[in-house]
Amino acid sequence: MPTELAWGRARSDIDVLSRAGLPLHQFMDEAAEAVRRAVPYVGGCLVTLDPATSMVSSTRKVGDLEGRNDGDVEWAEIEYGTDDPTSLAHLAKTGTVAVGVHSSLGGELDRSVRMADFMVPRFDYVDEARAVFTDRSGPWGAISMFRGTDDAPFSDEEMRLLAELAPAFTRGIRAGLLARIGRTDAGHDPGPAVMIIDAAGTLVQSSPGATTQLARMAEVPNTGDPLTIVHALVHGARAFARGETDRMPRIRVRAADGVWLVIHATPLGGAGDRAGDVVVTIAEARPQEIIGLVADAFGLTPREREVVGMVLRGADTKEIAAAIHVSPYTVQDHLKSIFEKAGVTSRRELVARVYFDQYIPRMGGELSPTGWFAG
Repeated sequence: MPTELAWGRARSDIDVLSRAGLPLHQFMDEAAEAVRRAVPYVGGCLVTLDPATSMVSSTRKVGDLEGRNDGDVEWAEIEYGTDDPTSLAHLAKTGTVAVGVHSSLGGELDRSVRMADFMVPRFDYVDEARAVFTDRSGPWGAISMFRGTDDAPFSDEEMRLLAELAPAFTRGIRAGLLARIGRTDAGHDPGPAVMIIDAAGTLVQSSPGATTQLARMAEVPNTGDPLTIVHALVHGARAFARGETDRMPRIRVRAADGVWLVIHATPLGGAGDRAGDVVVTIAEARPQEIIGLVADAFGLTPREREVVGMVLRGADTKEIAAAIHVSPYTVQDHLKSIFEKAGVTSRRELVARVYFDQYIPRMGGELSPTGWFAG
């Protein structure tokens, strides 16, 4: 069992990493290693979650899972297609921060489909520790850590440490999602990206644009199979069709080149062989689809979000003050706070920062046949 000194070092290291403004993959790698020194594991996986839907939007594998993509789609089908008290969605919904599966199930791993049918037979993992990283906006990410047959189960003390580390992980993931990425514009519009998944979970049809976008999502090394995200959405769409949720599933994903993509899944009507089909679409995100996520990641207050929205619409200080019934000096105070949180010094920089430098450099450029910017 690691010492209290090791635990104290993990707290300090991850706090420092979370404030360093590291790109997401770098923060995840270094934070995972800092945790491993305090809470040993043989394999692990860190994921980002879309706070609006609690669905996985990217993965980062470490330890003996690094470089392994086998079973990713099966994992998604179990994670989102079965009822498990230790699923990420259940933990987020119940406000559970950290849980050891072996301990929470009293050692009865058969009570977890994920453990009994997947982790144990495929990887010989007999315990999993999970922690979900949330704030008032929702869940931003999670970590899963695994131990094998020769290892002791995760202890309650280790779960308490993970719970203590959760706020720093949340901060680091939010900052990583916003880290500027050096990029060049894509060469051309790949065209509509559409996939159809049948009732058996098989990809039966796809457009050429879908292949291009999936490859774009997979460009970051060691991120897993992008079809994991697709199948997670498919199960969300089927849950919507059954009336189990009132929200059509979607995920916002940042590609390796810094561009945000939005992925939707919609159940289709049909009979016979086509019953149960789901259509999945991938498109470059419009500004209005990511502004909310950016505001949440910056940690803006509701009033600051309101001010940012008016700045993006071109309102000046007097117009903002009149609209929200405060003095111009109060508006300036709000802007000062917003600039500090966003790491900018002017409204112009704020607009570019909110749009991730994704749209501004392309304003005035050619439009594609879809009506959006060409690459």
